[in-house]
Amino acid sequence: MSKTVAVDESNFEQVVLKSKTPVLVDFWATWCGPCKMVAPIVDELSEEYAGKMVFGKVDVDQNPTVAGKYGVMSIPTLLIFKDGKPVNNLVGFRPKAQLKKSLDAALA
Repeated sequence: MSKTVAVDESNFEQVVLKSKTPVLVDFWATWCGPCKMVAPIVDELSEEYAGKMVFGKVDVDQNPTVAGKYGVMSIPTLLIFKDGKPVNNLVGFRPKAQLKKSLDAALA
């Protein structure tokens, strides 16, 4: 069961910026093929990192203001936030092992 949180303009500050733990935000769209490829990996990681990291998903078509604020030009874009600030920006499909390295670095 996925532990990802739907994030939008109304809850972005609370879920992402005020989080006590690091947050991975998956910027995606329903029509995006690579987004569909990365989604199950993000879901798996959300279970593996439960309690250590928050996982959110932002639909860029529904929330263009949030995407624009963080310079999301291509999707999927995975941003890792720590203490309310983006610390890592991963654009495009990435294999699970590479994502885990980035998550572990954010937790270190």
